[in-house]
Amino acid sequence: MSFSRIRLVSYRNLEDAEINTAADRVFLIGENGQGKTNLLEALYYLSFGGSFRGQVDAQIPANGVKGFGLKGYWKNNSILEDEIEISVQNSVKDIRLNGKPVRDRKELVGHNPSVVFCHEDFSFAAGEPELRRFFFDQCAGMISLDYIDILRAYRRVLKQRNAALKESAYDLLEVLDPQFVRYGQELMAIREIIFARFQKQFPQLYEHVSQLGKPVELEYRPNWPQGAGFEEILQFVESKRDIEIIQGTTRSGPHRDRWNFVSGGESFTDTASTGQLRLVSLVLRVVEAIVYAETVEAQTGTRQWPVLLLDDVLLELDVGKRRRFLELLPGEREGAQAFFTFLPGEPWTEYASGDTLVYRVNHGRFEG
Repeated sequence: MSFSRIRLVSYRNLEDAEINTAADRVFLIGENGQGKTNLLEALYYLSFGGSFRGQVDAQIPANGVKGFGLKGYWKNNSILEDEIEISVQNSVKDIRLNGKPVRDRKELVGHNPSVVFCHEDFSFAAGEPELRRFFFDQCAGMISLDYIDILRAYRRVLKQRNAALKESAYDLLEVLDPQFVRYGQELMAIREIIFARFQKQFPQLYEHVSQLGKPVELEYRPNWPQGAGFEEILQFVESKRDIEIIQGTTRSGPHRDRWNFVSGGESFTDTASTGQLRLVSLVLRVVEAIVYAETVEAQTGTRQWPVLLLDDVLLELDVGKRRRFLELLPGEREGAQAFFTFLPGEPWTEYASGDTLVYRVNHGRFEG
């Protein structure tokens, strides 16, 4: 679905205002530091109740203010308009969806989610394994709210298990380990589904843009034996206990799963150029949006795209790759809304159409 308008109060350097966003594509043109990315962050915040920059609520209010407010509106599948309102005052957050308090942020995921394309995504391609796990956990949570609950339960038991190891409370492991394995197996099962859906899309889309001439594929490597049953995994976990007691931490489980990119049987991450890895992160985000849209279509019969937030992502692509990358995004008549940020010198007019909303951004003010 698409945001039709948003209202901002004391949000970073942005002017207090209501901004019309009722278009399939919205272009934000301005120099660095003027507020383009801040608006994308505000839209993301309205989608998920938090920032894609991390836990920074205390840094968001404008100078001298102790809180901020956001309100977003979008059309659902009826003639009605939904609204999300978020207020943060003195570090206390209040989120309301159509006037009703939201107790758990996961309630927002199925309403009007967004996918952000930003420079930090580079870490999904080139960073540490836990960063790739974070990305795929995020994707899994978008298509399955159950996954969010299972991941929370797994992390809770993992924390308890680590505490038992550190405090020499080994008797507790007999109680915790069956829960640990059960939740872990449920995570692995959903990750296998996510892997299959990404692997179906990623290699061909990456090749379409990169024209590398050889496939780049995704690899999922569970830490526990793949295909093993409950009892077999439980025995595997128990076999690690001696070394875990010495080290005081849990050495096996889905929190140590690995997601890799491979080409020709070798690690693509180790051999690819910076530009090739940047493109990996962009295509990952495209596939994330496609998988979400396909999931909603399978459940409801209607394809619903997440809102796409693209922050200066075209800047690092040459002309050919820019064109081919844009071909991966849903078209303007497919019901997907996309926000793009551009520097003034970029050829943004080549990507605009008669239906594109264009704002010049200057010191937090949006001028159409």
